[in-house]
Amino acid sequence: MKVILLQELKGRGGEGDVIDVAQGFAVNYLLPRKVAIEATKGNLKQLEQRSKNIHVREEGRLGEATALAESLEGKVVKVYAKVGEEGRLFGSVTALMIGEAIADQLGVEIDRRKIETHGHIKDIGPHVVNVAIYREIKADLTVDVVAEGHVAEEVPVTMVAEVEGVGADGEPFVEVVEETAEQAESDVAVDESAEAPEAE
Repeated sequence: MKVILLQELKGRGGEGDVIDVAQGFAVNYLLPRKVAIEATKGNLKQLEQRSKNIHVREEGRLGEATALAESLEGKVVKVYAKVGEEGRLFGSVTALMIGEAIADQLGVEIDRRKIETHGHIKDIGPHVVNVAIYREIKADLTVDVVAEGHVAEEVPVTMVAEVEGVGADGEPFVEVVEETAEQAESDVAVDESAEAPEAE
């Protein structure tokens, strides 16, 4: 059965495309949901008259989709999950979880049905997923699965020094300075160099 698409049908086409589908699919899904209309002579005539406007809208959609793909391509989002022994997850990371992570971390709303995980994600670590944005426009991004409760290691503060001086108003002040071990070693090296006596 021939139908005229009124919106994108994943993997089949976009607005204004005339495609062949099974009659049951058309009658039970596409037509009731107004995804498509039957390709009658009258509807095809109207399509011809509207083709210019459809083309303009399609160009706009393609431009937006391309920009979105470029903003997502190569990005990394973190998803936190419960992990058991040997880094195996309790359950798996779903497209819904990934969509929420993209929205929270990248500020982009993605329909979970457009996220392809290439199978079940059941291990911690990075996983490449595919986002089908519009028609043939896609983007690959990395989902970094992290165990719940895991906190990124922070650089410890190992030294607190007090620096005495005189302010612009002539009043003495004490400034507390926190230094990491690496900074402290660097400062010591500089001090030793400055205090080292010149060779005679």
